[in-house]
Amino acid sequence: MLLVKAVRGFPALSACTGFYGFPFRATAGDNGPVNPESSAPSWMLAACMDPRRRAIASVFLWCAISTIAFSTSAQELQKPDAPLPKSEDTPDTLKVISVQAPYEYITGKQRLQWTVVETFGPESLVAGVWSAGIGTARDNPAEYGPHWEGFAKRYGMRFSGVATSNTMEAGLGALWGEDPRYVRNPLLPFKKRVANVFLYSLMARNRNGQVMPAYARYIAIPGNNFLSNTWRVGSDATTNAALKRTGYGIAADICGNAWYEFWPDVKRKVFNR
Repeated sequence: MLLVKAVRGFPALSACTGFYGFPFRATAGDNGPVNPESSAPSWMLAACMDPRRRAIASVFLWCAISTIAFSTSAQELQKPDAPLPKSEDTPDTLKVISVQAPYEYITGKQRLQWTVVETFGPESLVAGVWSAGIGTARDNPAEYGPHWEGFAKRYGMRFSGVATSNTMEAGLGALWGEDPRYVRNPLLPFKKRVANVFLYSLMARNRNGQVMPAYARYIAIPGNNFLSNTWRVGSDATTNAALKRTGYGIAADICGNAWYEFWPDVKRKVFNR
């Protein structure tokens, strides 16, 4: 309730996301006021009747809500409820850092290496095969066709989006000191480790090692998907398609973090490595 009241306090956000609690009413060609009880100006409501603007506003609203929710639990996740047995330290890599090790801010060279590994690394390449394979099997988008040529086009299109997103996240993050690396915490109980996966899908470390909203990621994931509409085929260059790809991008980031968090444990127990 408090969140709804807070959103209603900002007419622009409320109007564009439908948080006033009533449907929009307008006749064909009517760009005037759609609800006399609304506290938002008529020009604002008319502008927010545009489905694209409402969709984009919904994405940013989701990011804001998620940031608030995870910010409140960030400090708690850093501290276990009770002393836990010490585990092996997680070695820092280009993509993962350990919560136990003294924090060292990512350098410019490491940021560039992170971009390259996240784009050309085996996990990314395998994910591209999976994504392009599903798209080819479903013949979606149909303009590419259901054969090997269509597979190659889908793979290349997905790769261009991933490269753009990683470059945007690394570049923008450098402006305000956002560390794109995942922070693994094997000392937490299982449920809190799962929460840690979600936490660092939406949050990041700053220059001082403190948790902050991952603003660069908020911009990069939807930004690259809407930007790629300029070079995608017609049926895949719509607002709905870009929003769907944005959802997939967020889900892929969560899955990647889950891999970083739990795969070392699985490898050690199953393969004794």
